[in-house]
Amino acid sequence: MPARRPRAGCWPIALLAGVVLLCCLGAALAVQVSIASLGEPARGLPWPDRTFLAIYLVLNQRDLSSPAGTLEQTVTFEVEPGQDASAVAAALAERGVLENPTLFTRYLRYRGLDTGIEAGSYEVSGSMSPRALAEQLQRARASRYTLTIPEGWRKEEVADAAGNLGLAFSSDDFLAASRLELSPSLAGPPGVADVEGFLFPDTYQLGPQMTAGEVVAMMMENFDDRVGSDLMAAFEADGLTPFEAVTLASVVERESALPEERPLIASVFFNRLALGIPLQADPTVQYALGRQADGAWWKAPLTESDLGIDSPYNTYRYAGLPPGPIGNPGLASLESVASPADTAFLFFRAACDGSGRHVFATTFEAHVQNACP
Repeated sequence: MPARRPRAGCWPIALLAGVVLLCCLGAALAVQVSIASLGEPARGLPWPDRTFLAIYLVLNQRDLSSPAGTLEQTVTFEVEPGQDASAVAAALAERGVLENPTLFTRYLRYRGLDTGIEAGSYEVSGSMSPRALAEQLQRARASRYTLTIPEGWRKEEVADAAGNLGLAFSSDDFLAASRLELSPSLAGPPGVADVEGFLFPDTYQLGPQMTAGEVVAMMMENFDDRVGSDLMAAFEADGLTPFEAVTLASVVERESALPEERPLIASVFFNRLALGIPLQADPTVQYALGRQADGAWWKAPLTESDLGIDSPYNTYRYAGLPPGPIGNPGLASLESVASPADTAFLFFRAACDGSGRHVFATTFEAHVQNACP
């Protein structure tokens, strides 16, 4: 009986299994070494990517700690809005700050720093290591093209601030760009061609080549991002269109000095609207009066003559909401309109202690008694 030959197919399988095991052990070791030397990998980084990047970075660890480029002096580097990590790396390479964009972007991805690079101005140098450069790009300093819009500013104030940044457009260009039709989702009245109220108050990093139209679009996109579907649904539940809600929020914004009072002030206006009582809000008159001889936009104090101005924005003469927003409200004022306090208040006036707070009343008699001595 012939001798049984050993099965030749088992050895390649065993060898392959051994190689796979060694590769897995090597990959695990590389990950552990990278964690020890480079820091924790980004959360949510897929295991295959984590393994590949760990091996790559361990093999190039020396370069990560060496000067990143040839440019020795420190320079100001601008990251433009919308630039991703690859675009930033390419721009750094053009400046001589970075010689190996691939190593740099892979390190950023491994550490999860690629999403932390914000538009702004940075002080960088080729003598910095890629690791130090990556950390530096997480700390933008204010760019000379930083535009901060406070809550409650009217569009002319926004235009003045934007036009004074030294960009390629003027304040008048910005105002012209703001005269456009609102999208149907914002439910403005027919023929409204003005974005007052929808230039969302925030801090913006602007690129030096941006146009006025692009800045206006950025602010309106920020409004869409910050005012989500839940707020829109709450406006509808209150019986308001988005345009009406923004209009009311703009009045609340100008009337309130303390955040905790916004829902109370909103409740007063809702109660007055329900009863057909004029809002009698001073800021609507200030808006109608416009810019004063001294350059101020919000005249204070108002006179009896001011309160009699014949303007549809004068809520002392005309009941209901003004024709449109009187400024650009922040998120807190929009939220107060979406969720006003449940009160019977019909009146409020400034407290007499100079704190900026208000005292509220349900009757005119109580309102009179709240007057300062």
